[in-house]
Amino acid sequence: MKNVNNSKLRIIPLGGLEQIGMNITAFEFEDSIIVVDCGLSFPEDEMYGIDLVIPDITYLKDNIDKVKGFVITHGHEDHIGALPYVLREINVPVYATKLTIGIIENKLKEHNMMKTTKRKVVKFGQHINLGHFRVEFIKTNHSIADAAALAIYSPVGIIVHTGDFKVDYTPVFGDAIDLARFGELGKKGVLALMCDSTNAERPGFTMSERTVGRTLDNIFENHKNTRIIIATFASNVDRVQQIINSAYKYGRKVVIEGRSMVNIISIAMELGYIKIPDNTLIDIEQMKNYPPQQMVLITTGSQGESMAALSRMAANIHKKVTIMPGDTVIFSSHPIPGNEKAVSQVINELSRKGADVIFQDVHVSGHACQEDIKLIYSLVRPKFSIPVHGEYRHLKAQAQIAQSLGISKENIFLISSGDVLELSENTAQVVDHVHTGSILVDGLGVGDVGNIVLRDRQHLAEDGILIVVMTLEKYTNQLLAGPDIVSRGFVYVRESEDLMEEARMTVEESLHRCLSGKNQDWNRIKTVIKDALSDFVWKRTKRSPMILPIIMEVE
Repeated sequence: MKNVNNSKLRIIPLGGLEQIGMNITAFEFEDSIIVVDCGLSFPEDEMYGIDLVIPDITYLKDNIDKVKGFVITHGHEDHIGALPYVLREINVPVYATKLTIGIIENKLKEHNMMKTTKRKVVKFGQHINLGHFRVEFIKTNHSIADAAALAIYSPVGIIVHTGDFKVDYTPVFGDAIDLARFGELGKKGVLALMCDSTNAERPGFTMSERTVGRTLDNIFENHKNTRIIIATFASNVDRVQQIINSAYKYGRKVVIEGRSMVNIISIAMELGYIKIPDNTLIDIEQMKNYPPQQMVLITTGSQGESMAALSRMAANIHKKVTIMPGDTVIFSSHPIPGNEKAVSQVINELSRKGADVIFQDVHVSGHACQEDIKLIYSLVRPKFSIPVHGEYRHLKAQAQIAQSLGISKENIFLISSGDVLELSENTAQVVDHVHTGSILVDGLGVGDVGNIVLRDRQHLAEDGILIVVMTLEKYTNQLLAGPDIVSRGFVYVRESEDLMEEARMTVEESLHRCLSGKNQDWNRIKTVIKDALSDFVWKRTKRSPMILPIIMEVE
């Protein structure tokens, strides 16, 4: 795949840099584009009512004839969650490993897109040809099974993209990371390494997933007389496997609760990624037939999400499960940055109900720490380093690791979403910037809530709304009824009757001034009322609610 025409490879991240989530990167060479991952991110606090955030793929739509396919590294939401939305606009084949395709298909079923989407299951070590590119899937370990790194063979050289990974020599399911393959690629010569930066600030090695199994076993041993409830990530099939192993060992029955947990575990069982001994799993309805000390509940909600099963149990609104004094609740995860408050709130609620809450040492990360990152760099020996997957500080921490291993500073690229990094066999530089951004998904609406609507929602949430209603006679503009003021989220009307009456008088005065003068244009009347009311409310309350004047006319 030698490059004859001196064209260059363009690497264009369309999301996923400066943040954890929404990973999507385009690789372009002449008339071929392949896209690695297609993830979503979750809304921030000020995005009122927004369910999901997906990447803006204008660049791909503008170059749709070049796009050959999506190549997916693993089945986490921040790598596959936007696929059902993006595939509607860019309908190209999706390539991924068996479990990842299983999880993607589950999403496509929900969106009625199974018939229209081409999917191909790829095995580790297999190569697929897509235009000018050839992509090889390499076995890695992560907190979901079947995670892959990619070797992308382009006419200017090999790019290795690690995907999200850790080095686990003793994984719960399947083989350890294929370090030998990384070494072989390093010997061939690798142009650039795009490596996961999530834990680049953490020294040392990432612990094996099996260490959690040992901790869980000890907890089961020490809590033989209580019901055990364990919250973890739905996608961490290996963690669920270890919980089931301990439950079986100590003669307990297992209930799986939470929609995403039930979905993923049934896919994993179907595809053979999890082995559950006979008569261990029971339905939540059968729970009442067993004493509490024979029960284990595996549930979603380890991040304090308000609608997840554990949060509903803590808030006493779960239909089937009530937290009892003496229950042992285990958080088998770390709070993702930003979720700490929600998690501690759930822990407090559970403790208040008499549960014993355990959250130390029952989790290991799915991402490589500094020593694991150094190992990959030493095997791959890339010419250029392009840290990915992380906020700016994580990318910077990885840049420092790369430098400490002898990669010169000018060969390390801390790029942002939208940057176009051009590579030839010997050079790399950022040459351009393309349009990127976030599209907000609210219910069934994709992209119909933009910044202006969000600003209105924020305004309504912070200061409320006042609606001024009046009826005018057509032609004469005589005031027939009103003005009346309806208030929502501004003040509690029953206790502020005087204030509301004064506000009404203010509106009435400004309305009379308008109607008695020459200026009887409705837009003008609305503006005058808005200004007068807004001044009055600000002086009296130091608040600025949204004000909507409504004029009705009667003949």
